[in-house]
Amino acid sequence: METLLKIVSTINACLSDYILIILLVGIGIYFTIRTRFVQIRCFGEGMKNVFGKMSLKGGKQKGGLSSFQALATAVAAQVGTGNIVGACGAILIGGPGAIFWMWIIAFFGMATSYAEAVTAQKTRQTDEDGTVSGGPVYYIKHIFTGKGGKFLAGFFAVAATLALGFMGSMVQSNSISSNFNSALNIPMWVVGIIVALIAGIIFIGGIQRIASVTEKLVPIMALFYLLGGIVVLCVNITNVPEAFGLIFKYAFVPNAIIGGGIGTAFKMAIGQGVKRGLFSNEAGMGSAPHAHAMANVKKPHDQGVVAMIGVFIDTFVVLTMTALIVISSLYAGDGVLAGGSAIGVDKTNMVQLAFSDAFSKIFGPVGADIGNIFVAICLFFFAFSTIISWNFFGKVNFTYLFGKKSTIIYSIISIAFVFAGSLLSNDLVWELSDMFNNLMVIPNIIALFALTPLILSLTKGTKHFKEEKKE
Repeated sequence: METLLKIVSTINACLSDYILIILLVGIGIYFTIRTRFVQIRCFGEGMKNVFGKMSLKGGKQKGGLSSFQALATAVAAQVGTGNIVGACGAILIGGPGAIFWMWIIAFFGMATSYAEAVTAQKTRQTDEDGTVSGGPVYYIKHIFTGKGGKFLAGFFAVAATLALGFMGSMVQSNSISSNFNSALNIPMWVVGIIVALIAGIIFIGGIQRIASVTEKLVPIMALFYLLGGIVVLCVNITNVPEAFGLIFKYAFVPNAIIGGGIGTAFKMAIGQGVKRGLFSNEAGMGSAPHAHAMANVKKPHDQGVVAMIGVFIDTFVVLTMTALIVISSLYAGDGVLAGGSAIGVDKTNMVQLAFSDAFSKIFGPVGADIGNIFVAICLFFFAFSTIISWNFFGKVNFTYLFGKKSTIIYSIISIAFVFAGSLLSNDLVWELSDMFNNLMVIPNIIALFALTPLILSLTKGTKHFKEEKKE
């Protein structure tokens, strides 16, 4: 395990510290400029499309999903452990300033997510039985028609299957199990069995059952977490301004809290922001397009602006709440991490420590237990919703590789990985998931760049935009 962890960590360091920073920031800036800042111009339109048409009972569609169901399925994947454990890991290793760089990644990522969604919409396929399929493998083959296209599509499909359907599920179930173990002392393998059984029931129902669950679960779980977070911030209200200040201060002077030289600390802060930002909002990774391709909308642009809002909700709302909770409780004032690292504090328990401290001030001695249970419940819903969405994304790619008859085999393997995730080393699980997530980015970004003319022709407000004629 230790040897494998070192190898995977070395690969991830090369990818996330160099290649991904260039690819993700580069493609985000590129599409921001080429689409004339679509994330700003069309932000209001996106909010209107989401909340003006929001419904917890979208119903079964003849083919595909409603626009909100597609968004809920995408957000269910985006809002997972990356918003709690991942954000805490970024803060713990890269300092509070890592959050600033996660914001930067998300801002440019909104343009990338828009590009992914409109392309997935335009290149999606509908089978004779009405089944709708779409995602990076389809738009990769659309732009690259030769052997190179088949290779890139196959490479992405393999990486996506491993990253989302298998390894990604391990990350989520591992976080669920470890948190319930620390909060309620329930054996991790017991939690793993329960999660695997519930997930299996939903997997069997296919995309319609997944959409039915996510459209109800996502709004409720987000509201529940945000309300709890507001309580914590109210308790630590005097530290909130300082928390914001620490984010901006350590974004540019990270060595003041990380230690070492400014160059090394700066690189670590940005690297953590990029790596955890990718894992959190998934813009450019190629996962969310699988959901947005399913949306039944009049024009690809309509779902593109909805996809942008998914990144906004994930990072600027949910993840920012986590950051403020942790920084205001543990870093600001006389927090245990105000001077740097502290014994017994790691990325898996930072949010629990913050909630326990705040709830103890409200409810007394029992507040610590209430805080631990609250976080365990939130993380369960966040991580579980991600498991079921990622399972669908992985299934699309597994089916592309092996055909529709292989789906039962895929479901069995993925359920086994959900259970296995509750037993393996936390660090190894995260590193393996990061590696395959990172590898997904490369063919996806190459295809998006090549598809620029198509994307711009679908982007309202650019000189390349062409309104499609109604048939």
